[in-house]
Amino acid sequence: MSEPLLRGLAAGDPPSATGPVTGSADKVADVLIVGGGLVGGTLACALAEKGVSVVVIDGEDPEALLAAGYDGRCSAIALACQRLLATIGLWDLLGGESQPILDIRVVDGGSPLFLHYAQAEAQGPMGYMVENRLLRQAILTRLGRLPAATLLAPARMTALRRDLDGVSATLSDGQTVRARLVVGADGRRSQVRESAGIGIRTLGYGQTAIVLTVEHERPHRGCAVEHFLPAGPFAILPMPGNRSSLVWTERSDLVSGLLALPAERFQAELERRFGDHLGWVRPVGPRFSYPLTLQAANRYVDRRLALVGDAAHGMHPVAGQGMNYGLRDVAVLAERLVVAQRLGLDPGAPALLAEYEALRRPDNLLMLAITDALVRLFSNDIAPVALARRLGIGAVERMGPLKRLFMRHAMGTLKLGPPPPRLMRGVPL
Repeated sequence: MSEPLLRGLAAGDPPSATGPVTGSADKVADVLIVGGGLVGGTLACALAEKGVSVVVIDGEDPEALLAAGYDGRCSAIALACQRLLATIGLWDLLGGESQPILDIRVVDGGSPLFLHYAQAEAQGPMGYMVENRLLRQAILTRLGRLPAATLLAPARMTALRRDLDGVSATLSDGQTVRARLVVGADGRRSQVRESAGIGIRTLGYGQTAIVLTVEHERPHRGCAVEHFLPAGPFAILPMPGNRSSLVWTERSDLVSGLLALPAERFQAELERRFGDHLGWVRPVGPRFSYPLTLQAANRYVDRRLALVGDAAHGMHPVAGQGMNYGLRDVAVLAERLVVAQRLGLDPGAPALLAEYEALRRPDNLLMLAITDALVRLFSNDIAPVALARRLGIGAVERMGPLKRLFMRHAMGTLKLGPPPPRLMRGVPL
């Protein structure tokens, strides 16, 4: 590699081109981020770009992430969140390896009624599909170019202490990281959240998502398809070339049997749900499965602590917004931390954290409620309910203003309530 992945913040720390940072010397920063994935890594880039010193602790080996090949896992990035990634210098590092979402088609079972969001109405792409590994690689590259960022990986936190003056994290190798704020970006089973005693509310759906990539005979022309079936949504999301990423929702008690099917029988089940609108179709790469639940943290902040992304909220993929709402957290928190740094204020001040929670928690709770309602409305085949929702889909298709409102919400550009954060408008901090 041409640039070091890991940089030391303390004076005299030599940069390391490969492998983890080791040794017992303290690391000191304004912000400690636990979890260097798509959300935590993006937050680190947004802060370090503006001179806010950041230490990121992540359990994955950065060398393995840089060397990883295609594994089929992708994310849908709404237009406003793409602006965020572009503004902090991550989007260009993808090297054009993204697929614009030009159209979205919503279909309910075998109904002839449908809802179609067209590129012409959106006046451009509504979002983009990006491979997770490419975005992780872009984050690693960007962090390696930012002197204010230190990545400690692979590393494991064994203790976290917080007091009135700051936070201190101890790693399994004996290192200590000291900061003024800790951000939990460590997923649904957040160690940071649990250390603060922040409870969660969880709701199960009895559904599991099978995620895989397929290639097909005919081009998708940038069209994403959300096909609602009785077991749950079957989403076909366009990827570069004649490829699509599938999020195939099934009853949890059936998934292990489906995944264990021989290739030819799995192919038959896939074709039955996929249809023939893109010609022949066949799986490429591995299959993944994830149980689907709703999860909401009881609060997002504590003394010198903030939660972002799945550590704060986890939603059903029915609306394809999980990653985007994590990036909304990033946009709001980064803006406040950068302003605090410029004014010489404490990044862990209670007032700053309270403002972050006040701006993000209601928005996330609303989206959790919307996704929950969609799952309950569409994941059944009760005749009166099915008729009502199909008529509703057809009505929205014919009501231009309402349709455009839904479209702008999906793109993250709907202007309701307070102004969107600067990064989601493509405005630098």
